[in-house]
Amino acid sequence: MFSLGSWLPAWPGLAWGWALLDALLQGLVGACAVSVLCSLLKVYLYIQCLNDPARQELKAAIGAQRRALEPLHVLVLTGVLALVGSRVAALVVLEFSLRAVSALLSLGKGAHSSQLLLLCQYSLGCGVSCGLSFLLEGAPHGTCNLALAAGLAGLLAVHARRLALHACTLYELHSQARYCGVCMLLLTTGHGVPRLLRNALTVTFTVADLAAVALINRDFLSTAEAVRFWTPLTICYTLLVIYMQEEQQLSAGRQSVYQTVLVRMGGLFILLLTVGRWTDILHLLLSLLGELWCLLHASVLLKACWRQ
Repeated sequence: MFSLGSWLPAWPGLAWGWALLDALLQGLVGACAVSVLCSLLKVYLYIQCLNDPARQELKAAIGAQRRALEPLHVLVLTGVLALVGSRVAALVVLEFSLRAVSALLSLGKGAHSSQLLLLCQYSLGCGVSCGLSFLLEGAPHGTCNLALAAGLAGLLAVHARRLALHACTLYELHSQARYCGVCMLLLTTGHGVPRLLRNALTVTFTVADLAAVALINRDFLSTAEAVRFWTPLTICYTLLVIYMQEEQQLSAGRQSVYQTVLVRMGGLFILLLTVGRWTDILHLLLSLLGELWCLLHASVLLKACWRQ
């Protein structure tokens, strides 16, 4: 029988044929989830800036974001999530979950939940990809299920994008005239967008964490191998969380965010050099590109969070 992978060149950690299609569909669902998150946060932050006379420049910057960047963002993120292996994606999910719990416990010390929602973009994509990979593993019609999930995710992303465009273009006028149902809904319930996103992300990362642990443990043949992997991983993650909490208390802003990304990926890099595979190193470099791409795409929204 004809096989696509019989004549295409081999790529580390990537399978051709239906496996490649499944990886692309999983990456597309994850990228659409990130797009929905960014669109809803854009609506919320635009309304917050509109109500604050001191942040009118940020309001204009949020509304002036180019429409062509969103399809490009989804396309690039889909490719990155499709190429990143399940092991590295699982490690990214677990690392962010620990960081999120630590940040939520320190909310009373000045941490901003809106900024945390923006910083979870790439981790959310990895979490959705891990969850789908685990839930559909061995399913007889897994590709069809992924295609259906990608269609629904794309539909949600398109409608969320339209909502953001409508709010940034007409919310100021419609909220004063009080004749647009969408804008009136945002006027009365827009303040609840962060809470809605937090609840949705809590469910998503709970499933993703369980899937990540299962995906990592399936590669071990014995308990001793699992212990040799999880022990340095736990120590590394604990040190990373402690360091980042201290760093966030001392500094804030764009430089601190990018420095945190480099420190996190550097810690995972050292860990994988000792207990990982060489393909994991390649996937980790792709993850670094994905993290930086998401931060660059949301730079205006991050600035709005820092000014909040």
